[in-house]
Amino acid sequence: MSSAVSQRKRPKVAVDGLLLLNKPKGITSNRALQIVKRLLNAKKAGHTGSLDPAATGMLPLCFGEATKVCAYLLDADKTYRVTAKLGSSTDTGDADGQEVATADVPELSRDEWLAILDGFRGDSMQVPPMYSALKKDGKRLYELARKGEVVEREPRPITIHNIELLELAGSRLVFRVSCSKGTYVRTLVEDIASSAGTIAHTASLHRESVGDFRAEDMLDLATVEALAEEGEAVLKERLLAPDVALQGFPAVTLEEGADERFSGGQAVPVTAMTRAGLARVYGAKDRFLGVGELVAEGTLAPRRVFQMQEKTP
Repeated sequence: MSSAVSQRKRPKVAVDGLLLLNKPKGITSNRALQIVKRLLNAKKAGHTGSLDPAATGMLPLCFGEATKVCAYLLDADKTYRVTAKLGSSTDTGDADGQEVATADVPELSRDEWLAILDGFRGDSMQVPPMYSALKKDGKRLYELARKGEVVEREPRPITIHNIELLELAGSRLVFRVSCSKGTYVRTLVEDIASSAGTIAHTASLHRESVGDFRAEDMLDLATVEALAEEGEAVLKERLLAPDVALQGFPAVTLEEGADERFSGGQAVPVTAMTRAGLARVYGAKDRFLGVGELVAEGTLAPRRVFQMQEKTP
């Protein structure tokens, strides 16, 4: 029996934690997840915040109990480094599509470009692109787009927290943008170009951050594969604890005895938390128990209970 066959037949194991993958260009987010899941021999896995195959950058991969934080990460703000090709539009809005139009690029000064970009800060309504995974009458928009169909899309609210001009040379425009969930950068690039009196498409897209995660904690796929060569345990050591994804929530430590009741799905009394909202909940020895919500004064109800595997010494 070949080693490849025997590896496929190994029983999967419980793996709890997060891995921040620097997704390479040319593969889907799900393909990247399956590669790392296989390397970890993990039972359960998921990812949050899909990146297009042509895009690179931070892709949080969640394993085991850490899959429970995916819903919270979907709401996280994101930061991208964007390279736009001015004077050329494609049917998909990015470099993977076919060029459908060209136009002159106006000779604008750096200050004029800064003013244009600044105009996109704040709240606005954005029309999603046809090449997206959103559904219309039960069908993905990109499925309709591939058939040459164009349907009406409802604009959706987005927020641009910050936008910074990095480079400007001829038809090349590079900027960094920090934005809310649901923002389509391809559409943003087209809208920016329209404000400048031209057209454009996204030539490259790199996601630098998701929520409070740090870029320096990302691992390249080649590094992940090299660590796995040293053994599954070596790769597991590089996983982040699930509560790292929830640093925006205040932390609450329960008194002795309350941790078991919380983990059993019961509301428990708290004195350290006075403002309504979600919190990271810990028990004895700083053991992460899950996410709770203050539902009444002095009462914390469990919203997501985590059953973390005990680490062996």
